[in-house]
Amino acid sequence: MQTIEIKTTQNVTIEYELASLWERGLATFIDLIIIVVGSVLVPALLGLAGLFALVPFQLLFALCFLSFFFGYFFLLESMMGGQTLGKKMTNIRVVRLDGEIPTVNDYLLRAVFQYVDTILSGGILAAMLISSTTRQQRLGDMTAGTTVIRKRNNIRMHLRNILNIDTLESYEPVYPQVKVLSEQDMLSIKQVISRVRKYPNDAHWEVVESLAAQLREHLDIHEVRKSDDLEFLRTLLRDYIVLTR
Repeated sequence: MQTIEIKTTQNVTIEYELASLWERGLATFIDLIIIVVGSVLVPALLGLAGLFALVPFQLLFALCFLSFFFGYFFLLESMMGGQTLGKKMTNIRVVRLDGEIPTVNDYLLRAVFQYVDTILSGGILAAMLISSTTRQQRLGDMTAGTTVIRKRNNIRMHLRNILNIDTLESYEPVYPQVKVLSEQDMLSIKQVISRVRKYPNDAHWEVVESLAAQLREHLDIHEVRKSDDLEFLRTLLRDYIVLTR
């Protein structure tokens, strides 16, 4: 599993799992099936309607495919927050390396270079670059300053490895109400703890303080001292693992 650290505009560094070559390949394969189906249906419907009767079907298919190919990746990634239907099904998405939200121009560059990465090279160039670059970027990613990450990490493995909780008998939960939180919530807590331990700057400590305050209010916990914010977050992680596995 490869990861990447991205610093947000709030100067907080977050660790993400990079999407694997297999996940990105499967997503592209699903997208291509959708594009091909659309490229077949449109010329067929035009033929049934008597339009472009003198134009060979193969030419209409090629024109539709090239148009749909660009429009599909550009429009869907722009409107779906860095996802296409294939990416949504494989639970991956596009992010910028500088922590900013990808812009329309970023998605435009990715769509344009998708021709080179996928069509002109038969996908070989994209596969080689994703496999060999440290940030797993194809040519379109490099030009746009983006990469593709998993939306959901393997939270249980990460938390168990960090906290070393072996059995229910070895630990008694302190805050049983933590069960109302989701796995994604706990992953966010874990990332905040990891960041403040690795980069103990004021920005990360402010995030710890703010997150702890929000969780105390949400879980209706009042007896925790402000100076114990970091240990409070770690306790929530321990409790969640024990109570939900």
